Amino acid sequence: MPTTVEELRAAGVTMVELSFVDNAGITRVKAVPLSRLAALDGVGASPCFEAFGSDDVMVAGRYLGGPDGDLRLVPDLDRLVALSAMPGWAWAPADKLTKDGQPFLACQRGFAARQAAAAAERGLSLLMAFEHEWALGVTGAEEFRPAFDGPAYGQVRLEQVAAYAAALVGDLTRQGLDVQQFHPEYALAQLELSVAPNDPVGAADDAVLLRHTVRSRSLAHGWRASFAPSVDPDGAGSGGHLHLSVHDDAGNTLADLRPTGEAFLAGLLRELPALLAIGAGHPASFLRLLPSRWAGIWQCWGHETRETALRMVAGSQQTANVELKCFDATANPYLVVGCVIAAGLAGVADDLRLPPPVTGDPALLDDAGRQAAGIRRLPTSASEAADALAASTVLADALGPELHDAIVTVRRAEADRCAGLHPKELSAAVRWRW
Repeated sequence: MPTTVEELRAAGVTMVELSFVDNAGITRVKAVPLSRLAALDGVGASPCFEAFGSDDVMVAGRYLGGPDGDLRLVPDLDRLVALSAMPGWAWAPADKLTKDGQPFLACQRGFAARQAAAAAERGLSLLMAFEHEWALGVTGAEEFRPAFDGPAYGQVRLEQVAAYAAALVGDLTRQGLDVQQFHPEYALAQLELSVAPNDPVGAADDAVLLRHTVRSRSLAHGWRASFAPSVDPDGAGSGGHLHLSVHDDAGNTLADLRPTGEAFLAGLLRELPALLAIGAGHPASFLRLLPSRWAGIWQCWGHETRETALRMVAGSQQTANVELKCFDATANPYLVVGCVIAAGLAGVADDLRLPPPVTGDPALLDDAGRQAAGIRRLPTSASEAADALAASTVLADALGPELHDAIVTVRRAEADRCAGLHPKELSAAVRWRW
């Protein structure tokens, strides 16, 4: 795994890309020749990207957007790695700094790092990992044409992608990612891959690198990967679930659900409507967020209950974790991990407690039954989720006024521009954006 300039040059690398993720969840890049990297003090970038939608339309907020200003993208060389599926290229995530070298107030990666530091100040550390689901289509087709077929989770499906999967796992391994699991999934031409947990910023970096590698390896095989929430509105969609565990000096607080762990999860549960705007806030996300599809549309929790937004996964001190099921790959992963930490820490500060766990599918209850069980539906549209984020004092305080306003602005603008689109039109419009 070459990582120094000398090692990269010996491995044939000539170009290095610096990536950052905007508030619409789009990974943007700038690139430099490898020969420039050693003396690089950053690459210029406009702060206008904070107001970009996933369709590249910019709508300025109260603080950010417009033609003025400049930033420096500074690569994190600790994450510098040669890209196995893109010969000649290396990648590093970038932090955004001002021209005088100070952290940019709306840098999403910096926000995630600050929230992890806030947890450490309380004696807590977190391990996180994203699950990655994507649909594999044939290149050159106007409509989505699945690259394979067969039964969900079926051996028939695996046989059609076996060489691709082996090459992909090899790519990820050479890039330092520890692949835990791969399998053909349920939805149309859908695959899933999971990697080992990491610290919060590292987990977000891993997500960016993994999706980049999936797309690159897919193209090399003559296919195209879509991480969009839906390529077929009539069927199940693709998620980007987040798994996490919360640790203190005594170990994993979720293994036996000690009070600190419970309060952290209760904080997540309380903020789930606002978190949805962070983790699945594009209008296309709501093509996936439907009842009885294991998408986690209900503001409740349960033990191994796949219809709840918050699913407790029992295990040992090493493996016990909770899964946030309602998120998808339209999210900026740095915002996801940072806002999840902020919500959880607010729960710890308020010493919250969880309500009773839910079993079964809440969709099978009537309204009175759900009300009696304390089960509420999460927002059902992008505009409703954006309103919840706008009203969240917890996330507003954590994000700061500039970043909070920019995210709400982007999400509301996307909702307005997609209003009135038929589900199939919406799905087609964003199929290849993530």
